[in-house]
Amino acid sequence: MLYGIVKALHVLAVVLWVGGMVFAHCFLRPALAGQDAPQRLTLMRDVLRRFLGAVLPAVLFLLLSGAWMLFSTARTVAATGGVMIVPGSWHLMAGLGIVMSVIYAYIRYALYPRLNGAVQAQDWPAAARALTGIRHGVTTNIVLGAIIIVAVFAWRG
Repeated sequence: MLYGIVKALHVLAVVLWVGGMVFAHCFLRPALAGQDAPQRLTLMRDVLRRFLGAVLPAVLFLLLSGAWMLFSTARTVAATGGVMIVPGSWHLMAGLGIVMSVIYAYIRYALYPRLNGAVQAQDWPAAARALTGIRHGVTTNIVLGAIIIVAVFAWRG
């Protein structure tokens, strides 16, 4: 039962993270395209502050719960005398999940502070450059997240 609860929370953390990126990138950003730079960049800074803050515990939980589920499964297999062969999709999920986490950390701790500082200084060109970097990282993470989701559900073995 504990494994099932952890797995469900793991999936919900993915939904928060990947779904939030899709919303911000594919729906919010285009809707703001007609706004003046100061208004658009200030709003994106404020939205990203909230989103990045909400996603941090989700990312940490994903890393910890993923490792816990892997080791829990290995323990169960070993207890029955079996040998665990980790599916390729799990390797892909773990590897790309770590890459996504590094990209998140770069956005959160390098690019977002640049955006925030530029907005506070009303340096709109610098804020736009920082937001472009964030957009590139988010685009990459959306693609990686989609690859993971498809692999986990479609790739058996």
